[in-house]
This record gives sequence, C-alpha cells and structure tokens, in this order.
Amino acid sequence: MHWAEEVARQIIERHPEKQEYVCASGISPSGSVHIGNFREVVTTHFVVQALLDLGKKVRFLFSWDDYDRFRKVPLNVPEHFEQFIGMPYSETPDPWNEQSSYARHFEVEFERTLELFGIQPDYIYQNQEYRSGRYTNQIIHALNQRKAIYDILVKYKTSAHSTRERDAFYPLTVYCKECRKDSTTIHSWSSETESYSYSCACGFKDEVSLRKEHRAKLNWKVDWAMRWAAEQVDFEPGGRDHSSASGSYTVSKEIAMRIFDYEAPIYLPYEFIRLKGHSKKMSSSSGNLITPDELLKIYPPSLILFLFAKQKTSTSFHIGFDEDVIRNYSEFERYLANFDRQSTEMKQILRWSGAIGETGKTPAFAQMAAIAPMTDFNRHVLKSVLDQEKLEYDEIPLGQQLDRIEYWIANWSLERKFNIRAAPNSGFYQQLDSPHKKTLGEFVDCLQTIDNAHGKVLDAFYAVTRSADKKQTQQYQKEMSRILYQLTLTEDQGPRIPLLVQTVGFDRFISLISFD
Repeated sequence: MHWAEEVARQIIERHPEKQEYVCASGISPSGSVHIGNFREVVTTHFVVQALLDLGKKVRFLFSWDDYDRFRKVPLNVPEHFEQFIGMPYSETPDPWNEQSSYARHFEVEFERTLELFGIQPDYIYQNQEYRSGRYTNQIIHALNQRKAIYDILVKYKTSAHSTRERDAFYPLTVYCKECRKDSTTIHSWSSETESYSYSCACGFKDEVSLRKEHRAKLNWKVDWAMRWAAEQVDFEPGGRDHSSASGSYTVSKEIAMRIFDYEAPIYLPYEFIRLKGHSKKMSSSSGNLITPDELLKIYPPSLILFLFAKQKTSTSFHIGFDEDVIRNYSEFERYLANFDRQSTEMKQILRWSGAIGETGKTPAFAQMAAIAPMTDFNRHVLKSVLDQEKLEYDEIPLGQQLDRIEYWIANWSLERKFNIRAAPNSGFYQQLDSPHKKTLGEFVDCLQTIDNAHGKVLDAFYAVTRSADKKQTQQYQKEMSRILYQLTLTEDQGPRIPLLVQTVGFDRFISLISFD
C-alpha cells in the first residue's frame, strides 16, 4: 500500500463521519519556492489523491504565510532591501516591481508553477486573514491564556526560565504602526478592554484595541495550532526540522488541545531534498536552491511527480542533473510501457503523477539525447533521421522533448554536446594499428557498394568486425565503434552506428573515415 493511501485511511478511521476532509500545507514566501518546499505541497497532494480514490470529498488548503517577517535578504535580491527586514512579506516591496509586494511576487511565481502540475489548492493568504480581523477572537483567547501557553513552551526548552519572564510573556508579534517593523515589545494586556500597549525600537508607542486594529500576529507554534482549529485541518505534513520530540509539531499539538480544544491533525514528517554534490539544505532566503520551474525545463510535470511519489517521505533523496536524468527518464518510460504488469502501488504512483492518459509519442529520451546534439538540434534533420529509422513521434511532444534535452545539455551536461568533425581526424587515424586501419578500409569499401539503409549499414559493420569467437567479436566491435566516434565526432561515444551514419549524413560519414 502506498504511503499516501495509508495516511488517507488513518484520516478516515479517525473521523469516519466527516463529510469533507481538510488537508493543508503552507509555505512562507521568503523567496522562490524550491524543490524542498515543493515536497511539502506534493505530499499533501498525494494524500488528497488517495482520499479521492477512496471516494471522499476533500478540501486542499494551501496557506501562504505572508504575514511572517522579512528576515533575510536572498542572494538574488538587492542588498539595500536590508532596510525592510522586520516588516511583513506582504508589506515589503517587490524587488522587480512586477507585483504589489515581495510576497505576491513569489506567490504568483509558484501558483503558476503548480498549475502546470495540475495542482489546484484553495489558497489562503495569512496577511489577509490577520488584517481582516478573522483571528481576533483566537488572539484574545491566546492572550488570556498566555501563561498557560508559556508553561507549555518552556516544557520543551532546556534554557532557564523565571516568574518575571512568565509575567512578561505575550504570544504575539506586533508590527509597529509607524515603521511597520516587528521591533516591538508588548508591555501590558487588558482582558477587560481587550487592548494592549506596546513600544517600538523606532521610538513609537501606542495602545491598541484588538477589535479595532489588526497589526499583530500570533507567534509561530501558537499560530499553527490556532489555524488547525480555525480550518478544522485533518492532515498536514512537516519537514524534519519541525518533527523532533521537542519540535514545532509536538509543541503545537499540545497547544492545539489544551488552549484551542482541538485535536492536532494527522502529521507526516518528510525528509529534506538536496542537490547532488551539495550537503547543505536548500533555503529560499539564502538563494541556495533549485526551483520546480528549473526541473520543468528538464522533465515533464508527470515525471517530476513520479520522482516524488515513489519515495517514502521518510527518505531523503538527491536531485542530480548528470546521468541521473537519463536514468530517471528510462525508469519512467519502462514503467509506463509495462503499466499493466505493475504492482497496485506503482499503478497508483503513475496515475497520481498524471502520466496515464497523456497523449503524444516520442522516441526514448536517452536515444534522442544521443542523436539531437549531433545535429545541433536541427529539427528538420532530426525528423529526417527519425523518419528513416521508422521511429514514431508526434510533432508537439517531440518539440517539447527536444527543448528539454537542449536545455539540459546546454546548462547541466555540456559533455554531451557532440560536434561533427569538419575534416578527417588524420592525427587520430595515424595512431591506429594496422589491423584497425585494415578493418576501417574494409568498412569504407562495403559502404561504397550499398545505399544508406539502416539494415545494410549494420550488416556491413558486422561483416568487417565479426570473428569466430563471440567475446572477441563483441570487444572488437566496441573498439571499432569508439574509433568511428573519434573519427566523426569530437567524443569517443555516441549512438548506434546506423544512427551515427544517418545523423552525420551517409556521404559525409564516408568522407570522414576515408584515408586512402
């Protein structure tokens, strides 16, 4: 049973009478959403799919934590944005002047990306929820229960605490009315007037009625617990950093029950995703990241979802842009080609990825990644080669496949960019021993007596490289293949010999390997 179905069944078992289940995820728009954050969203997405498969009605909530503070200037943002640190993301300007705020810039970017994956959650923008006063009653309740909240929080801390600290504790962050930053200190709270007083490092002081002015936000662990209750959330995943014995989920779970009288949702921890060759955790605020948009330039949406769905959430994995790309495509193509023979779990994975029902034929990715660079991605030449090889394809998906291959090679795998030689490689030819030179001459003679047909080229190659011993034949054919690659390309590897001939061009191929 797939992990998402296991979770879905746990959700139903806990609340079998519910008419609609609520699955949630949330991200702070601190920068471009990276593939580590993306795991949060797709984890919820797969649980939603599993619930739907079980015949249940589901609401998928995606919460933008855009009323969080702007805490760090990412590498791709101008340094002068340090002046906005401490303001809400929703009130920090867009560095590129494209959207209404810093938050909205990255929200729009990611929402458009999710559409490409067919993921369409209900978006909640926390700046709107807080500023509208929706959470006023919950904030008042939390302030009235502030000492009980403090007692819960200190249970999970190792640092010393005191009665004075407890008396001065308020589970609320206030954004200053004057400078709009969170450099504030709450000095008092009156449950009778439902107002608090605060001062800011900028020098501003004020007394605020919570019913009239909404410029404050509950602190993280209290905020999370409050929102579970407000939205009646049944499931939400969380990263490993939130999932320790004293982590955010454990603390918020107790706050949810004791303060807001709500049983915390079923929770699923997920491990981090890293870039192959990098040990650091990805971070939107640091700029050390790969976005889903970058993946979409190399993989179709269905293959990306497949890569996430087939991994247990407890498994950390790396994303690589080397030969892993070929391996991932080959595995995906193999499973799809043999769908009826797959396990129930793999069939679920392929369905949830959106691959089933996709139309349009293309040759194998590995095959095209070998052929296309040699033609410098000339679409006309490539189609001619494919037609001669009788390889089936449809125009639009073939174009998309070639775009991805070209981007991958140009940006991540330059060693695959083969170049056809402009003139014979005489220097390399002179270094060959007599037997290899003799075989090469015999191959040229054979080619000059046939037309450019796939079977005839292969027959000619086999005829001049075959010996009585099978192992010796295989070894010699590998050697001669490498020689042909070196003489026609700038590499010692390439496609099968008939495809090499087709791609280079029959007459040009003969001219590049002829030295008599």
